[in-house]
Amino acid sequence: MFTLNNRTVAYENKNFGDNRNNESLFSKRIKAGKRRTYFFDVRSTRGNDYFITITESKKRFDDNGYDRHKMFLYKEDFNKFLTALTETVNYVKTDLMPDFDFDAYNHDQEQEGEESAVSATSVSAADENSVDDWKI
Repeated sequence: MFTLNNRTVAYENKNFGDNRNNESLFSKRIKAGKRRTYFFDVRSTRGNDYFITITESKKRFDDNGYDRHKMFLYKEDFNKFLTALTETVNYVKTDLMPDFDFDAYNHDQEQEGEESAVSATSVSAADENSVDDWKI
């Protein structure tokens, strides 16, 4: 699913058969600022089991590539991970910063005058040699 007015890009790959290249079955990309992007990818193992990779990609200040940090999340840890993340975010929101307007940072919709989001065709072409070149 690609939406021109939405910076978050998600797609589904219905090719569940032979996934030997460890391609992403589902992916969500979140732009966070000018130099940082988060990727949430569902991948499968050779035994048709599933796991999630969470990747932070930051463009280097010298414009010479990207720094990437990847985390693997396995199905047996999904609930524990989600619980811990939710508790941690809620602690910051309610105990540390109760008066802060976190919704002010919801930049999913483009502001007028901003460049339009990348289409499905240009994502694969533009990222082929840059952001996505790290994918297995």
